[in-house]
Parts: sequence; C-alpha cells; structure tokens
Amino acid sequence: MMHDLSHTLEILERTPAVLRSVLVGLSDHWTHANYGSDTWSAYQIVGHLIVGERDDWMPRLRRILQHGESVPFDPFPHDAAIHPDTGPSLGELLDEFTRLRETSLRDLRGLKLTPADLERIGTHPAFGRVTAGQLLSTWAVHDLHHIRQICLAMAWQYRDEVGPWREYLNTLQR
Repeated sequence: MMHDLSHTLEILERTPAVLRSVLVGLSDHWTHANYGSDTWSAYQIVGHLIVGERDDWMPRLRRILQHGESVPFDPFPHDAAIHPDTGPSLGELLDEFTRLRETSLRDLRGLKLTPADLERIGTHPAFGRVTAGQLLSTWAVHDLHHIRQICLAMAWQYRDEVGPWREYLNTLQR
C-alpha cells in the first residue's frame, strides 16, 4: 500500500489537541504517575514527544530527501524524555510541543512531497533501508502509541479501585 500523506496529517495535526484535552487541568496524581517499572508518566511522554519533534521526524525526512542512503540517520535515544523533577510545568511542555508540531507540519507541507518522494530511501542506524513513507507512517503511529501509553499510565492509577471489574479491563492487565 502506498503511503497517503493526507491520512498521516489527520493524526499529526490532532495530537497536540488530544493531549491538551486529556491532560490540561489534571493533578500530578494523573500526569506524573507511570504504570510500572520501566514505564513513563504522561508528563514524561509529552517530554519524549518534544525531543522527537526536535530531533527525529523532520530531520530524518530531510536527510532522506537531501542525501538518500548515503548519510545514515543520527541515532535517536528512544528513552529520551523530560522528567517532572527537572523540567517545566506540563502546561509549558504542551505549549512547546504544540509550537514544535505546528512548525513541523508547516515545514512538511512546504516540502510538497510527491509519491516518488515518499518512495525515496534513507538509512536507519538499526533497520537499514527505510522509505520516507515508512518514516511518515511511523510518525503517526508513534503519536497514537504514546497517546495509548498516556491512557495506560492514567488508568493504572485506579487498577485496584476498580475491584472485580479489573478482569474485564485489558488496559489493566500487565
């Protein structure tokens, strides 16, 4: 299946508003708690999305368009996040993410990518050959993945309070 940029944009455009709708005004109980060891809180996930917005998606797309396979992507630290004890408020993070995403989307639209551009190949440090379309598809799925992760972290805070209904809530199965 060929990548459809308009479908990708439908997700990428909405992510900042979804995050704001879910997170603004909630207490730290909801936004700073994770769902177990080696998991992130909503706050950390928003920080991770900021790091990705700055250092991952558009820089890698530009690398594909400018250099093809000849210059591999810079490695991206997948554990990169901003932590509540060292970072700004969640509201400030959401503002920054929104600004960065708006810039990314403006720049992405400005590239006026063609179907041929989406088939162009770059080099991922772990996966090897990847297409621009795969990168853009991954960007949208990455957003959805982390929205799901935020919901998991929040739901986990009531894992015991739901009592016997936990059996029916696969979100709480870990």
